Amino acid sequence: MSPDLLRSLVWTDYRLAVLFAVVLPLILLIWATVAQAESMQRLLIIYWRVSSLLAITVYLMIGDLKIAFLTSFLARILIPLGLWFWVDLNEEIDDQRSSPLKFLFTAWRWALTIYSTLGAIATLPFLQCAFADTTYQTPFCQVWREAPLIYKDVLHASYKPPFLGFLGIVGLIIYLIYFGYFIVVRLGRQGRSAIEQ
Repeated sequence: MSPDLLRSLVWTDYRLAVLFAVVLPLILLIWATVAQAESMQRLLIIYWRVSSLLAITVYLMIGDLKIAFLTSFLARILIPLGLWFWVDLNEEIDDQRSSPLKFLFTAWRWALTIYSTLGAIATLPFLQCAFADTTYQTPFCQVWREAPLIYKDVLHASYKPPFLGFLGIVGLIIYLIYFGYFIVVRLGRQGRSAIEQ
């Protein structure tokens, strides 16, 4: 694949991520809050918790940490799981009467699921960037850092990349602790129910 085509595809992926993973769920959360659609609110809050791994990935990329390729791949797997895992929320959302909010919410869930699944498949070749020292500094791997570095220049211009990478590591540790708690404690107690019993 030519470097220009690769760069174009990577930038398209980042643009789609901003649209499907940030802008639309934020609009939906505000709309669901105003409409008092509790099941959608709850699912969107769960979504933001799960998808925070994407934000962590951006900071790991800024810090030039290879683990970012692995966290990016895992986020693309965990996001669809988080959107469809909860039996009680799925039933509540399905039982709601038809409305523009329900239609857009459902369309967004499916679109993000398809986008994340295809993205996970497309990023499989880039997992080598997380493990091979010889390929990490190649344009094949470094093209993924371009958008995060621009993000850094816009929002964190006065901070050095190693510090932002450190923040990414701290965020990842907190994420893993919370995820471990969910798997070991909460999942065993509540199963696929999102409502605490």
